[in-house]
Amino acid sequence: MKLTKKQKEINKKIDFNKEYSLSEAVTLIKQCANAKFDETVDISVNLGVDPKHADQVVRGTVSLPHGTGKNIRVLVIAKPEMQDEAIEAGADHVGFEDYLQKIKDGWTDIDVIIAAPDTMGEIGKLGKILGPRGLMPNPKSGTVTPDIGQAVKEVKAGKIDFRVEKSGIVHSAIGKASFDESQLKDNIVTFIKTIVKLKPAAAKGTYMKNITISCTMGPGIKIDKNLNEIKSAA
Repeated sequence: MKLTKKQKEINKKIDFNKEYSLSEAVTLIKQCANAKFDETVDISVNLGVDPKHADQVVRGTVSLPHGTGKNIRVLVIAKPEMQDEAIEAGADHVGFEDYLQKIKDGWTDIDVIIAAPDTMGEIGKLGKILGPRGLMPNPKSGTVTPDIGQAVKEVKAGKIDFRVEKSGIVHSAIGKASFDESQLKDNIVTFIKTIVKLKPAAAKGTYMKNITISCTMGPGIKIDKNLNEIKSAA
């Protein structure tokens, strides 16, 4: 794969064998993000777990203090008596049978679906469509709840759902390159704190193996998990 001139210039700034402090890594991320759009900053945490075993699956939600910088498109599936609450809370789309039919017809132009519990019987029939796209509402992630308004507000404010992949890696967006360095650091530490709290009792050996952050068009930058900035997250 040939690198562009811009990519070569970016790579010169990074020592790929080095694990940087959190502050250094965030500074580098902002220097590397020079695309014409506001690049997303992602975090990948390689965990010492085997997701094949149910007691080692790491899954949860976290409310990032500064959000992700992305406008999350929320669909609320609820019966008429709960729809006004969803609209007032800022949901982008609200309905029941009409939206179930739209999804059956192939529409999935949303990021999160929040559902009232009494609608899950119908939504469950759409599992083959919603499941592969990561859109199926789930009580564990707070997207199946009678408190529709609060759920919408939390998602809009930056609450994200994450789950360890088959390879043992947890991946998530944690902000935009336009964020201040302090905002990115706050979000990263909050995310890591949540991962640490969710350590399965069955996990043996080193739990957090590697932490890497990257921007949309840039390379991964390793963070030294043994530094005080990271240890304080525990």
